[in-house]
Order: sequence, then C-alpha cells, then structure tokens
Amino acid sequence: MGDDKSSAYEKHLAESRAVWDAEAAAFDEQPDHGLRDPAVREAWIGLLKSVLPAGGGSILDIGCGTGTLSVVLAQLGYSVTGIDLSPNMVTAAQAKAEAAGYDIRFGVADAAFPPFAAGQFDVVLCRHILFMLPEIEKVLARWAALLKPQGRLIMIEGFWHTNVGLRPQQIVDALPKSIMTSRVQHLSEQAVLWGKPVEDERYLVVAQAG
Repeated sequence: MGDDKSSAYEKHLAESRAVWDAEAAAFDEQPDHGLRDPAVREAWIGLLKSVLPAGGGSILDIGCGTGTLSVVLAQLGYSVTGIDLSPNMVTAAQAKAEAAGYDIRFGVADAAFPPFAAGQFDVVLCRHILFMLPEIEKVLARWAALLKPQGRLIMIEGFWHTNVGLRPQQIVDALPKSIMTSRVQHLSEQAVLWGKPVEDERYLVVAQAG
C-alpha cells in the first residue's frame, strides 16, 4: 500500500475503530494504561524523563488512547498533541486533560497517516501502536518527516507470547535514512511499568533525526 488508501484499507480502519471504541470504557483498568497505581505512574514518569529532550518542546502522542501519557507529558512541561483512531478514546482523553487542567490538543486520526505538516514536533511518541500498522517503513518515514531537526522518535513496543508484535531489530532496520542514531532499551524486567511481572518482550526504541 502506498500513500493512497484503498477501500480495503478504509474497511480495516472502520473495523479497528469499532474495536477500540468498544475498548475505551475499560481501557484504563490495565495498570499501564490508566497509571492509577502511584508506583506505576512514577515508573512511567521516570522512563519518559530519561528519553525526552530536556527543557520542554512539542510532542505528538500517536495512538494516545485515553490520554494518560499525554497528561503525564503535559505535567512534565511539554506541549502535547494527541491523536487516536477511536473517537471514544479521544473523548475520554479530552475529559482527562480537562479534569487535570491541561490544554492538550486531541483529534481523531489514522496513526499511519498523521495529518500534520512536516517539521512540527520535537518528539513523536507511540506506545504499542506501530506493530498494528502495515508497511512500517513507510509509516516511520512519515513520522520522521514530522520531526524538527534533532527531533526524536520514541517507540514503546513489544513482541508478545501470542507471536504478535515486532522485534526491536525490525524497527531499527525499518528506520528512514533521516534518522542518524537509534538505541534500544529493554523493559520486560521492569515489572513496575506494567503493574505485574511480564514474560513478553517489551522495549523502547529511541531514534534521533539529523
């Protein structure tokens, strides 16, 4: 699939949107989604601080879900934009941001085709989204094009016991030539991030543009 969306692709989007709309009400019940446990929340704050550029900046949270990470990023002093395929997720995210007192821009959009002009963001961040998208090389090129010079792609992904997901090297190999450096940080052993011990492969890839 190129940059033109086929009818089959649009059908897939509609089906996915329906699935995630149905998941929205209970989405935050997972410890790493709602971050309701203070220890889990602090672990995610520490992880994000360790990979984000210091001094603030603009962040695009792709596949923002109910907006938990978006709110955390705003609390850390960043200007945040969040997109998700599911209108129900976006509605929940807007309510969460308003309740926390943060002005975060949310919108309904396809993660594979973010509707933004090039060079707008210091960081493009996603969590457990890339593995669901087709033709990740093209997706990563679109995401990288959104970055300002020296901007960062931060991707939290995994390969699960169901044999679904991406291995870290698959992402590194798919990065566009505009990315100058990348590194992988393994997260499976940090049970506090997930609210429980996990056996799946979970990791973070940080890639920096030139």
